[in-house]
Amino acid sequence: MKNIAVFVSGSGTNLEEILNRIEANELKVNCKAVICDKENAYARDRARNHGVDEFYFNPKAYPSKKEYEEAILEVLKEKEVDFLVLSGYMRFIGKTLLDAYPSKIINLHPALLPSFPGAHAIQDAYEAQVPFTGVTVHYVDEGVDTGPVIRQEKVELDPSWSLEQTEQAVHAKEYDLFYRVIQEVADLLEKSDRDCA
Repeated sequence: MKNIAVFVSGSGTNLEEILNRIEANELKVNCKAVICDKENAYARDRARNHGVDEFYFNPKAYPSKKEYEEAILEVLKEKEVDFLVLSGYMRFIGKTLLDAYPSKIINLHPALLPSFPGAHAIQDAYEAQVPFTGVTVHYVDEGVDTGPVIRQEKVELDPSWSLEQTEQAVHAKEYDLFYRVIQEVADLLEKSDRDCA
């Protein structure tokens, strides 16, 4: 089975879903580490509650993004992590990690890219009063939410919904889609390994 590390910045609801799916044997990967850039993020508690090693890296403690990512990379190598899963990680991935994991970093975005990139996608879609939004899982590149799309699913919006109801609908789609795409990427890497053997 492939080894993943999940990168988080916040409460970690999608992390919780991933770990639950692994424990239920619905997602056949090993979560070897949770990497967090916020000391008080509840995601760290979720990781510990599931017996997963979590690591806090304070970006301000390093002179540059390069050194920050090199410190993370040491943990990833030690844990023999095969690919990275960004789940509400609110920091751009730099060259150090991109070079170490080419086409092996995936991100969950709560909109149908290229519509509504950036940090406030659900609110942006809600305020634009669009008839639908959705969820995208994509590979990470140097840009902001610009990497190749792996899978997208639409969420129809009811014009009478509040922002909170819109968020709930999008999050429900995230929980259903993300773990399936993680499995898809793990299977692709397994196949690639077999083909190269």
